[in-house]
Amino acid sequence: MLNPVHLLTLTTVVRCGSFADAARQLGYTPSAVSQQISTLERGLRVQLFERDARSIRPTPAAEFIVANCGAALGSLRTLEDDVNLLLGGVIGRLRVGSFPSASERLLPAALSEFRRDNERVEIGLDEGESHELMPLLLARELDVALVYRYALVPRPWPRGVMTRRLLTEDLLLVLPADHPQAGHDVVDVSSLAGETWVSTRNGTAAATMLRQLCRGHGFEPSVSYRSNNYGVIQGLVRAGLGVAVIPALGHQPHDQLAVARVGPEPTHRHVFLAVSPTAPPPLVNAITTALEQASRDLAASALGVSSTE
Repeated sequence: MLNPVHLLTLTTVVRCGSFADAARQLGYTPSAVSQQISTLERGLRVQLFERDARSIRPTPAAEFIVANCGAALGSLRTLEDDVNLLLGGVIGRLRVGSFPSASERLLPAALSEFRRDNERVEIGLDEGESHELMPLLLARELDVALVYRYALVPRPWPRGVMTRRLLTEDLLLVLPADHPQAGHDVVDVSSLAGETWVSTRNGTAAATMLRQLCRGHGFEPSVSYRSNNYGVIQGLVRAGLGVAVIPALGHQPHDQLAVARVGPEPTHRHVFLAVSPTAPPPLVNAITTALEQASRDLAASALGVSSTE
């Protein structure tokens, strides 16, 4: 395998016409240049320069090599430049995970902002719930992920994953527009003990949260309908089939739907950015900045959403 450093030295010597001038340009000593040329000659088993006491002349073999190694040296320079860009976060790949309501309400604005300053970074998205995304972070299949945790279901984060809180969501009661409690800003959960409930599937954090919430108010919720899609849940509520508790990011305003905050004491879901320990720091910093700005913008316009700032 030809040494690209030796090829660059050969090219410089041919262009400059002497070992001494090439050495000054390359920052070597003349003897170091001479040694590199000798090593290249031994490796190729060919003479590259005709030498006399006052000058050197490239042989046809040297001229052939110089004429044909330029593209290879250019590719290596490009590769070196790209590695530096990768280390600086200018190019590369950012693998993002997100749960559905954040994918809809928070992520698009953040990715758009990120893309403006990082046009050469490839972005990948994998959607799932928090308990599905965390193992992907630990397995290094994701760099960052938007995850959540309910105040009523305090689950610890895995070791090695760094987290940063972005948003706090109120938990909202959604009721049919003609419900007796419709129009109230805050509804005491205990007043809904006799209602039919719409919830997410058993085993999900949201279903656990609903049970904890209702038990804290002295009753077990009677759940007849289950879906992990907040649009479906709110559609069932609009149809008068039950009531539900949803996080603020999942709320879809509708004139046949009444919304109130959980009372008498509010409770929340917190949204975090989780970061893999092997994620590239420049890209993590850039997406964190974009998500923080998107969080502030969303908090300024969305019901029941507040940012950390």
